[in-house]
Amino acid sequence: MSFLKLQGISKSYGQIRVVSDIDLSVEKGEFVSLLGPSGCGKTTTLQMIAGFVEPSSGSIELDGRDITHARPNTRGLGIVFQTYALFPHMTVTQNVAFGLVTRKVPAAEQAERVKQALALVKLDQHGDRYPRELSGGQRQRVALARALVIRPPILLLDEPLSNLDAKLREEMQYELRSIQRSVGTTTIMVTHDQSEALSTSDRVVVMQEGRAIQIDEPYKVYEHPESSFISQFVGKTNFIDGQIDDEDGGQVIRCGATTLAVSLPMSQPGQRVRLSLRPEKLLLVDEGNGQLPSCKVTSRFFLGSQWLYKLDTPLGSLTVVSPNTGYAPLAVNDQAGIDWVGQAMRILPLDA
Repeated sequence: MSFLKLQGISKSYGQIRVVSDIDLSVEKGEFVSLLGPSGCGKTTTLQMIAGFVEPSSGSIELDGRDITHARPNTRGLGIVFQTYALFPHMTVTQNVAFGLVTRKVPAAEQAERVKQALALVKLDQHGDRYPRELSGGQRQRVALARALVIRPPILLLDEPLSNLDAKLREEMQYELRSIQRSVGTTTIMVTHDQSEALSTSDRVVVMQEGRAIQIDEPYKVYEHPESSFISQFVGKTNFIDGQIDDEDGGQVIRCGATTLAVSLPMSQPGQRVRLSLRPEKLLLVDEGNGQLPSCKVTSRFFLGSQWLYKLDTPLGSLTVVSPNTGYAPLAVNDQAGIDWVGQAMRILPLDA
């Protein structure tokens, strides 16, 4: 039986439905991310799990207990907010101990559990400091320790890293996942950052307009997106529209005057399809070679570890991302070919 189970969860405000029929089963110890753009309903879904928002329909079960209408303070969940919500007049130790104090945990046990929680987030030397004396990453760790010290059945994270700078945010992604694995707490995280969701989660719930449109392992969401929206939201992609055709006993895709051979199963001839090609899976080769032998560099951008190129091709403008190997990059107006392996292409229905 699933540890956390959402069945047909929906939320409407008047005539506006912000969450529609979410079905989700989460196993004990699993890390699941709700991923989507602003306004897709992911935070509202998290708030319904927490008890801050009443569902319009559907049910929520936790370890076999119906908590759909239970008060937030009876659910016993740990929550880390986007702003951390630390008490500025309390020390780190007092902030972390707050949930234990309200639960009337004996003082000796409080001290031991706070000590363990601060050691877990590597802040055991900062217990006497105040939030204003900490960096953003340290405040985030305090909020995490405060949520974990009560030993919640589920940890809810609402955009927990969004206030950090880019480098610290990346570091904290791995730190967060490491902490979650060490304590084994079932975790639900809301984020709009696809790299954050992919790097930390066991499964990702991609949401669009209030619906869960794909629930899968991070690798499968990235490599096998079920719609054009997922292809371009979870990473970058090039879209190429074409039509399936038969040729010499096999099937090809005709894209204007260009014919592409594919090694993927397709459908009936005449069907319109959309190809998805990730920029990092396109290879720049010498002019005259590759599946697109004659292309022209129209712009380039240096990304440190990578070069991002825009090229004018027979299929239109394509983006190619190449590793920075230290060799001289292509210049604007240089000619090149573009190649890729057949497995790099993903075929989607044109209206997906």
